[in-house]
Amino acid sequence: MPRYALLIDYDGSPFNGWQRQAAGQPSVQAAVEAALARLEPGPHTIAAAGRTDAGVHATGQVAHCDLTRDWDPFRLSEALNFHLKPDPVAVLRAVRVAEDFHARFSAVKRRYLFRLVARRAPVTHDRGRVWQVLNPLDLQAMRAGAAHLIGLHDFTTFRSTLCQSKSPVKTLDEITITEQAVPGGVEYRFTLRARSFLHNQVRSIVGTLERVGAGGWQPGDVAAALAARDRAACGPVCPPQGLYLTGVGYPDDPFGP
Repeated sequence: MPRYALLIDYDGSPFNGWQRQAAGQPSVQAAVEAALARLEPGPHTIAAAGRTDAGVHATGQVAHCDLTRDWDPFRLSEALNFHLKPDPVAVLRAVRVAEDFHARFSAVKRRYLFRLVARRAPVTHDRGRVWQVLNPLDLQAMRAGAAHLIGLHDFTTFRSTLCQSKSPVKTLDEITITEQAVPGGVEYRFTLRARSFLHNQVRSIVGTLERVGAGGWQPGDVAAALAARDRAACGPVCPPQGLYLTGVGYPDDPFGP
């Protein structure tokens, strides 16, 4: 059966996450599988690089599917986008891949973006797409706190108690924090990159760093929390709406440069 990789963009606001849910609960996976069923008889089961939580968005999710028909990749993406309407999900590209390609298990890196806006007035255009706080944050303090998390560590403190990963040990390759002026305030952007992440790891890290930026924690407190290997030592877990899965890397990128 021909296998296709799909590069998918979605607004996670109306969904209970990527993964298929119980009957009546909307998910991104179910929306894509329903669109596939309009093209070929199902049922269809697709696999994704990241099982994003409820309210989390993606601009670079990758999934794969097996079909019986030998589709032209462009026609496949166009047909899926037609049948995905009106859901806020789009297939940016579809490509034919080898039968042993797996969207999740073939991935060697994942990249997330978290958007945090500090301003007094309520956000309007970005409602549901950023985390809003009221007061500006100390960028340099957050960068100093983040530096303690780079590298290979036991991230027990920064993972959900519901996490199903066999090990809390992960290598965090990058945390970059930038700021830019936006109308009425400042937007902080956190970029995190690793081969894989624990459940709620990104949101736990960003929530903790926000406490550093607000002055409630010192940068060194992040190192102490990490060393504690205790979920109770973590700062607050930030809400999901500012989180985006922006990219997935493979040894041979199926979508090209």
